[in-house]
Amino acid sequence: MSAVILPGAEPFLFRRGPVGCLLVHGFTAAPQEMVRLGAHLANHGYTALGVRLAGHGTSLDDLARTRWTDWLASAQDGLDLLHGLCDRIVLLGLSMGGLLSILLAEAEPPAGLVLMSTPTLVPPNRLRPLLRPASPIYRRIPKGPPDWFDPSAAAERVAYAAYPTRSMAEVADLIEIARAALPRVQAPALVIHSLNDDFVVPANAQTLMAELGSRHKRLLVVEGSNHLVTLDAQRQTVFDAALAFVRRTAGPAR
Repeated sequence: MSAVILPGAEPFLFRRGPVGCLLVHGFTAAPQEMVRLGAHLANHGYTALGVRLAGHGTSLDDLARTRWTDWLASAQDGLDLLHGLCDRIVLLGLSMGGLLSILLAEAEPPAGLVLMSTPTLVPPNRLRPLLRPASPIYRRIPKGPPDWFDPSAAAERVAYAAYPTRSMAEVADLIEIARAALPRVQAPALVIHSLNDDFVVPANAQTLMAELGSRHKRLLVVEGSNHLVTLDAQRQTVFDAALAFVRRTAGPAR
């Protein structure tokens, strides 16, 4: 795989107190979409680590060669690193990062789990069985037009301009695997979703709330944001809610 990381796609670590926050970005994106949230948590004394998932932040060809198990291994590497630095850990995942966080939480219950814009429903698609065999010919699927409420956020966005066809099949598999794990997840959970998310529609959040095994779970619905709630116009609301949840579930920063 390429060793050249795109500018702004680097992983980040803000080392602070004994409570650690693992921030996991979404599909085709980079740690950049989590760094503002990480800085907010760090400014209040929490250690924050933003991992870069395999195949992300380099090239589309790199991503096409990875599998969902590679993405999970990247998230696990970050969790292992945090275990060496912190006593208690909260997982925070955006979109596909939420799916990976669900699987981490199933295997090793964290102090808390924050799931933002996380998919649970695979849209019916008769072409899904063709994604893998067709990928050598139709290698990429273009992304749709932007839908920012805060267009200035687009200027700092670090993400690929298309989806690798082969990787789309991996994401669909991952959604189904993570959803099957939901009843076995026991950690306190905060689910955050935007009413205006046209990419992962709000019904996905309702499925999370219904199927998560957590006894303590809360849904926060925001309005005036696109799918990328950590970047768009309601990001401060998301940051404040995440911080309050970390404090409540993992304790004070020091």
